[in-house]
Amino acid sequence: MSSGFSFELEACDGRTAARAGRWKTPHGGVDTPAFMPVGTQGTVRGLLPEQLRQAGAQMLLANTYHLALRPGAEVVRDLGGLHPLMDWDGPILTDSGGFQVFSLARLRRLDDEKVVFRSHIDGSLLELSPERAIRIQEDLGADCIMCLDECPPADDSRERILAAVDRTTRWARRCRDAQRRSDQALFGIVQGGIDEELRERSVQGLLPLDFPGYAVGGLSVGEAPADMYRTLEFTVPQLPADRPRYLMGVGTPTDIIESVCRGIDLFDCVMPTRNGRNAMAFTSSGPVRLRNAVHARDESPLDPCCECPACTRFSRAYLRHLFMAREMLGPILLSLHNIWFYQKLVRDIRIAVNSGTVEEFRANQLARWNGRS
Repeated sequence: MSSGFSFELEACDGRTAARAGRWKTPHGGVDTPAFMPVGTQGTVRGLLPEQLRQAGAQMLLANTYHLALRPGAEVVRDLGGLHPLMDWDGPILTDSGGFQVFSLARLRRLDDEKVVFRSHIDGSLLELSPERAIRIQEDLGADCIMCLDECPPADDSRERILAAVDRTTRWARRCRDAQRRSDQALFGIVQGGIDEELRERSVQGLLPLDFPGYAVGGLSVGEAPADMYRTLEFTVPQLPADRPRYLMGVGTPTDIIESVCRGIDLFDCVMPTRNGRNAMAFTSSGPVRLRNAVHARDESPLDPCCECPACTRFSRAYLRHLFMAREMLGPILLSLHNIWFYQKLVRDIRIAVNSGTVEEFRANQLARWNGRS
């Protein structure tokens, strides 16, 4: 059993399944609901650790597949692990490489024993069995590590999704049996597409393994948002209420609100930083696309409700200029702004849960965002 971890619920909303809690880890606590910025290769692209802290980030995510390729898990281990390497003293979560089973399908071979990737960098082979995925994550030294799973696309056949569910369950047992470190919380991952019976089958296969937390995987892989929300409605209530629930790779601000209302505690997504690098900002009144000519002489702040450096120091006109001139400061500032936006969003949701006003918060936010094209 993992040591140094505990999860305490502090409030539950009376009209939705939203909840607020405190997850304690060996590298500090995480107030939930929480959003984890994605630092795939050991860095949130373009941003310093202190900038992430100032934005309100509590926990970061890194990726097993990518770090195993470079610099290599053994290198990270010999340098003391991800925390000192990244100069990040807060909690870190590592994905197992299971998402790459989906995203790099053209570069991998999969069977019941393992998945073999052909590196997207140099063509070399990387084998990930459940045991190897755990060993790499133990070398990386993250606080929270994930079982190796098979993430099928949304349009896969029911037969193939069923096979992925059963393989994920078998791999979860192998991951649990392979774990040696007690200072890492190993999460099981629920698969099953948008099929209620398959999701239940996955949950029932994982619950006897008694993981300290559970993730919902295999969503935001091509299904409609309504299908994702419906899947959460019948999946999340089956998970233990006394453990954190993590929705992997999701998503938009609307997705986060809707998923919290269905009982999710933890999120990660590349959207804030990826969109920021491409001149799209999330704001309190909806998305802003800074390359649009309407901003060329706009002296107003990007978002008057935001206290980030991009909003308090620079105009929309200047931010647009940075992108049009291909200056690196533009993607940096917008990535930072979007991280601030996401962190404020989850803080505001926590306040709403504690005050019993989640329904009002959801209605007000969606109305503001949807009122802007």
